[in-house]
Amino acid sequence: MKWLELTVSTTDEGADIVAARLSMLGINEVSVVQGHDAVERIMNETVKYWDYADDAALDKKPAVQAYLAIVPENDGIEEKVRASMAELKTIEPEIGIDLGTLAVETKEVDEEDWANNWKAYFKPISVGDKLIVCPTWEKAEDTGDRAVLRIDPGMAFGTGNHHTTRMCLELIEKYMKKGASVIDIGCGSGILSASAVLMGAEDAVAIDVDPVATKVAAETAELNGIDLMKYTVYTGDVLTDKQIREAVTKKKFDVVLANIVANVIIALAPLVPKLMHRDSVFISSGIIDDRLDDVVAALEENGLKVNEIRVGDDWRAIEATLK
Repeated sequence: MKWLELTVSTTDEGADIVAARLSMLGINEVSVVQGHDAVERIMNETVKYWDYADDAALDKKPAVQAYLAIVPENDGIEEKVRASMAELKTIEPEIGIDLGTLAVETKEVDEEDWANNWKAYFKPISVGDKLIVCPTWEKAEDTGDRAVLRIDPGMAFGTGNHHTTRMCLELIEKYMKKGASVIDIGCGSGILSASAVLMGAEDAVAIDVDPVATKVAAETAELNGIDLMKYTVYTGDVLTDKQIREAVTKKKFDVVLANIVANVIIALAPLVPKLMHRDSVFISSGIIDDRLDDVVAALEENGLKVNEIRVGDDWRAIEATLK
């Protein structure tokens, strides 16, 4: 089946009004594309345990988008949308909100292209010397001694291709020893903790405030044949959830991971040493360049010594041990 991809350019504030206008035409299933300002605001005000903020999202322009089947019942819908948006523009002063250009763009797409063509851009990725990250529909050839992490990026929060994740994986490889115990704070898709197990860790704990993330992390572990008796998942904020904090501080971990954002790593700094023993390593990433000094200062103030800083474009990863 052919589909009409219909995009109305607007502002973050005007998106709901545009969506309501489309609903008047019977177009009820829409998606809102948030712009740079909205994404940045979310990053600053709603700090979560993200794997990373997608660079592409920072370049988006606000829009409302819909896909309409090209069938006789939808004949003339494009013209109706254009007329409706033109009318909406004329009453913008009365509404009192900047609605943007309200320009309407359309293109015809095949259902298969719409649903699956993005898969062509995700191929097996070699990371370091010991790991290949491979989508479920691809076959990793000539892996040699590399472990293969299977992942379904359609359900995930990170694929190993971003600088923040890649640097973490490289540092995990550097410090991973057979039989090690790992804790991954802000686990996202579980790519770091699952990879650690595949590279020799005996057990792993994965924590995230987002229940979707912890569900996906458990699915990633299961997809890779990891015994879920050795892969413990917690949903909640380790900083505010007393039960989770008490559970994880009962033992010391060989590797502590936090691929999040600078603000959360700074907040975690007093807790991290309580999870470590003398030979443990703390690997943190998701740190934008201009926040590096703040993170380093917080770690050092809480008894950690920064041994290595890795650079990936504008992102930084830190390896630290107890002083």
